[in-house]
Amino acid sequence: MGSAGVQIVCVALGILGLIGTIVCCAVPRWKVSSFTGSNIVTAQSSQEGLWTNCVVQSTGQQQCKSYDSLLVLPSDLQAARAMTIISCMLSSLCLLMLFSGADFTTCVESQDAKAKISLVAGIGLLLAGLLVVISVSWSAHNTVQNFNNPLVPASQKRELGACIFVGWAAGALLILGGGLLCCFSRPKSGGSGTAKYYSNNASAPNKNYV
Repeated sequence: MGSAGVQIVCVALGILGLIGTIVCCAVPRWKVSSFTGSNIVTAQSSQEGLWTNCVVQSTGQQQCKSYDSLLVLPSDLQAARAMTIISCMLSSLCLLMLFSGADFTTCVESQDAKAKISLVAGIGLLLAGLLVVISVSWSAHNTVQNFNNPLVPASQKRELGACIFVGWAAGALLILGGGLLCCFSRPKSGGSGTAKYYSNNASAPNKNYV
């Protein structure tokens, strides 16, 4: 069973990763306008997210509009919606499980059950981190591919937004926390049988010889 200190570190990593995933899901900064070529000077810039598309004026005013339909989104953002939401739900559930099965809490008394709960929570955090990394990497790949495509007009080229980098960091934190839990929360096997064997020998009646 892992120490309480390692589990506290994993809880902190999981909370930071969950916050980063929520920010990545909510903030419309997945794709931003690219100022290249004849598009160097412009009065407005575009910011695209999973839920809204915002236009920022040079005066600082910002107008956001929700997408009219899910079908107008590219395939990478459609998949990113589902994967980031699943990641938020999965990481939240795993953190609750980790709190209940950690050494620094008394919700579960059995040490074997605590080890199994922590191990399941670690696997869940690993999956949540992979979902975030896959979603932002897929979007980043398509953005870079369109940016380097000479057939795409300069006014329609996009660059990587801040949410892509936040998503990479959040996914790395979740994967790190889940990996630590999986390494330090392995349930011990065979210990109770050995202890019971020695206790039976110790309690065996002594034979009297004539």
